[in-house]
Amino acid sequence: MLLLTRDGCHLCVEAEAVVRDTCEALGVAWQRVDVDTVDALRARYTDHVPVTFVDRKLHGYWFVDPARLRDELLPEAGLDTSTEWILGQL
Repeated sequence: MLLLTRDGCHLCVEAEAVVRDTCEALGVAWQRVDVDTVDALRARYTDHVPVTFVDRKLHGYWFVDPARLRDELLPEAGLDTSTEWILGQL
């Protein structure tokens, strides 16, 4: 589970809380990356944060629905939470 955020973004704070609570409840690893720390991420996702990915697949932009996230995480085992792969998609 990967969450792309930006400092000072109120939607990002809300999304992080949902991701953190959902992942902790399910025992799923997750990682937060600030889009402003990588030029290519900032260029691609600047107006779309927060952005969520589940097992390297785009989950959504701006808001995180806890039930939908839980449904996508439940059947997954050993989710890939590395961040290097996203740079290859730019």
